[in-house]
Amino acid sequence: MSFVDHLVELRDRLLRVLLAVLIVLLCLFPFASELYLLLAEPLLARLPANTSMIATEVASPFLTPFKLTLVTSIFLCMPVVLYQAWGFIAPGLYKHERRLVFPLLATSSVLFYLGVAFAYYVVFPLVFSFLISYAPDGVTVMTDIGRYLDFVLKLFFAFGLAFEVPIATILCVWAGVTTADELRQKRPYVIVAAFVLGMLLTPPDMISQTLLALPMWVLFEVGLLASRFYVKPEEEPANSSS
Repeated sequence: MSFVDHLVELRDRLLRVLLAVLIVLLCLFPFASELYLLLAEPLLARLPANTSMIATEVASPFLTPFKLTLVTSIFLCMPVVLYQAWGFIAPGLYKHERRLVFPLLATSSVLFYLGVAFAYYVVFPLVFSFLISYAPDGVTVMTDIGRYLDFVLKLFFAFGLAFEVPIATILCVWAGVTTADELRQKRPYVIVAAFVLGMLLTPPDMISQTLLALPMWVLFEVGLLASRFYVKPEEEPANSSS
C-alpha cells in the first residue's frame, strides 16, 4: 500500500470510530440526567441533610450532563477504537508481535475499566466522606455540578492510567529497554514514584493518594511476574510477516 492508501484507510477507520461514538451518544442522550445522578451518587449520599449540588453557570444544567454523556460514549466505544487500531497496525507486524499486541490491547482496555470502577466504588466514598467531614463549622457543602464532573473525570483518568502499570512493565521488558531482574532491583524507586504520582494525580488528601499508590505498586508486581514470559525476540526473517 502507498502512503496515500494508508491515509485513506486511517480516515475510514477514524470515521467508523466517530460513527460508533455518535450512535452511542444518540442512544444515551435521553438518559443524560440519569447518568449524571448515577455519577453524583457517591457525593450526594454523603452531603449533609437539606443540601444539594448547585449549577453556577447558566448553561451548566444542560452542558454538564451532555459532556458526561459524550465522555461515556467514548468510554463505551473503546473496544471499537482498539479494534480499529488493531486492524490498522496488524498488517505491519511480525507474527510474534501480533500474538503479543492484541492480547495487550484487550488487557489494557479491561485494566482501564477496572481502574475506573475501583475509583467509583472504593475511592469516591472514602474521599468524599473525608473531605466533607473536614468542612469548617458554618460552611455548607454545595458542590457545583461542572466542578464535580471535572474532579471525577480527573480521578477516573488517573486511576485508569494507574491500572495500566502491568502493560507498561511488560512492554519495557519485551522491547528490551530493561529486564525483570533490573526492575526488581529498582523496586524501592518504583514504590516512591508510585506515591509521588499519587500525590500529583489526586486531590491533596492522604486517602486518595494512598489508594492510587498502593494499586500501582501491586500492579507493578503483577507486571513484573508476567514480564518473565516476554523477552525481546530475536530478529525474524523478512518473510515471517507474511
